[in-house]
Amino acid sequence: MKSKFLFSGFLIFFIWGCGAKNNSQESISLFNGRNLDGWYTFIARPDSSIEIPGLERGEDGQYTGPVGINKDPLQVFGLADLDGEKVIRISGQVMGILVTEKEYENYHLKLEFRWGEKKYPPRERAPRDSGLLYNSIGREGAWYGVWMKSVECQINEKEVGDLYTVDTVFVDVPAVIDPQTGRYAYSKGAEKKTFSPEISHCGKDVDYEKPVGEWNTVEVYTVNGRSVHVINGQVNNRLENFRYLVDGEEVPLTRGKIQLQSEGAEIFYRNITLTPIREIPHELM
Repeated sequence: MKSKFLFSGFLIFFIWGCGAKNNSQESISLFNGRNLDGWYTFIARPDSSIEIPGLERGEDGQYTGPVGINKDPLQVFGLADLDGEKVIRISGQVMGILVTEKEYENYHLKLEFRWGEKKYPPRERAPRDSGLLYNSIGREGAWYGVWMKSVECQINEKEVGDLYTVDTVFVDVPAVIDPQTGRYAYSKGAEKKTFSPEISHCGKDVDYEKPVGEWNTVEVYTVNGRSVHVINGQVNNRLENFRYLVDGEEVPLTRGKIQLQSEGAEIFYRNITLTPIREIPHELM
């Protein structure tokens, strides 16, 4: 009897152990600290004040098209040594995107960012701006000549965690409107509002960003077309029912690439990890 009990116990432990292993989800690093392997770049049409040899201009002096994919004569996207480590540096000089080569679905994305000092026309007097765009599909430059169709977790001074719907994307958020500004902001338990190309911006409820010069942690949990934005450990936006238009019909948007924006301000990124998940943790909902 003892030997049968020990064998049964071992069998149960073995089965449980195999199940635990199969259910485990290991994080992957999206930045190896050495180069930009796994990413590609797209740079939009530059401002006419920027000189890019070989890029065609019209009679009015304006550039006629974008710089394009994996062409970066100004080194908008690259690496920098900061605090004794290699980090991603995005100069912000020209509008563009750093894009993952792969698409992802149902994951916890975590990264750190820190603002740099440089700002460029026409946004040299505006708040520093970048962005984390996820579930990105379609062609580069589809929206305003720069972005792919996507859902954006805004990274902008005083607006980190805000939602922007990019291109023909629709997202539902429990939100309230500020009667003085006419702007919407997330509010847990409020009536749900659909954000779309017509009204694409929904602010977060609380600003958890740290002062310029300090590292901030941004996390996005997204599963089956819903997500939670977590800034420095605090939830400040909850979104659901992602969809987009195909031939006039709304279809679910549950997967896609990840974009990091160049948008007029120098910014640094590090520690970019992605962990597959089956559900958003209950404590965040």
